[in-house]
Amino acid sequence: MPNTVFWFRRDLRLTDNPALLAAVSAAADDGVLALFVLDPMPLRAAGGPRVSHLVRSLRALDESLGGALLIRYGDPVEEVPRVAAAIGAEEVHIAADYGPYGRGRDQQVEKALTGHGVTLHRTGSPYAVAPGRVRKSDDSPYRVFTPYSKAWAAHGWRAPVAAPRAVSWLPAHDSAGPPSVPDLPDVDLPDAGEDAARERLSAFLDGPIRDYATERNRPDREGTSGLSVHLKYGELHPRTILAELARHRGVGADTLRNELCWRDFYADVLFHRPESLWESLDARVGGIRTDSGPRADERFTAWASGHTGYPIVDAGMRQLRAIGWMHNRVRMITASFLVKDLHLPWQRGAAYFLDRLVDGDYASNNHNWQWVAGTGTDAAPYVRVFNPVTQGKKFDPDGAYVRRWVPELAGVGGGAVHEPWTLPKPPDGYPKPIVDHAAERRETLARFDEVRA
Repeated sequence: MPNTVFWFRRDLRLTDNPALLAAVSAAADDGVLALFVLDPMPLRAAGGPRVSHLVRSLRALDESLGGALLIRYGDPVEEVPRVAAAIGAEEVHIAADYGPYGRGRDQQVEKALTGHGVTLHRTGSPYAVAPGRVRKSDDSPYRVFTPYSKAWAAHGWRAPVAAPRAVSWLPAHDSAGPPSVPDLPDVDLPDAGEDAARERLSAFLDGPIRDYATERNRPDREGTSGLSVHLKYGELHPRTILAELARHRGVGADTLRNELCWRDFYADVLFHRPESLWESLDARVGGIRTDSGPRADERFTAWASGHTGYPIVDAGMRQLRAIGWMHNRVRMITASFLVKDLHLPWQRGAAYFLDRLVDGDYASNNHNWQWVAGTGTDAAPYVRVFNPVTQGKKFDPDGAYVRRWVPELAGVGGGAVHEPWTLPKPPDGYPKPIVDHAAERRETLARFDEVRA
């Protein structure tokens, strides 16, 4: 058999990589060329934290391959056929991409390869259940999570597969090598690579999983799995996590399984409705009046920099800027504040998150923003307006999270930190609330009434 090419994308790992096994099997006794193409299109759209993690993950992958990862920079439609021709490959293997850009890119690459007598093989996906697989009895896609989740669980998924053994990796001649890591001196990012991902999973299963159902909502505690960034880059496959969860009984394992289902659900929604990446699924609610102009821009800047005067909001936005990540409960609070208190479009917040999040995933990020904005898959959520004070008191009752990220409030003890404007002497250097939440909530509901009428 001739040499084959394995094109890495959102699967920067060797274990539980069915597409890689297919490439190795097709090569038989011949060699496999490991390829990664730095596509300038998505690279330009990625923020510094995401690029940094990608580069460090590529370095880890290259090390696990003994330096055999060929990295090219350019349009995959040109680079993949060029690499295949250089080694006389008749097959290129990939894991299928179901995102709007990735699907279109792969179709163009397939067409270009076919013109050179090379076949593109798709095996597996970055999801436990690939988008489009779970459908209703009439073959239409699900639009609501709960029925989807039941069908998803009934459908099931394959067991993880081992890493390939005794692979003859072809040397990476003329590799561009991983680019330089972006200079982000003020951002503390997590370790990258397959080994780091498996260590994180092991640490989570050794303890935090037991209380995950409740602790994941507490930003003042280390109660989340921390696996989102590794799923984003495919350093870990969700099937690997699901297989481990099957060995754990309890509500914690059930809760994380449900979170993985949400990830698949939003990918499925985007697969069927690619326009929902930036357009509201509910056009009526999406038509609610939003603010613009200099005043709106000033408020957006205050939100983005963590200077709104609402401590839980400011703590979240500062955490995002400091570590490229934000606690999920706080993501909902900060998103609600932008849309419901500042009356700004959800797309503006979603774009900012993607620029700052190291785990920024288009399907999950943008559809979660739509959930908060009331324009997405939830039946009637627009009237849900998160109160930043009550949310802070409920999920950060002692104020430890706020004090960690908002040093101006470090001297305020207990839950009083969530309402510093009520203190006899408000802390110096911390801004007053830029809006009155109660008034803005009424305004939000009034605007909803306009479109509902």
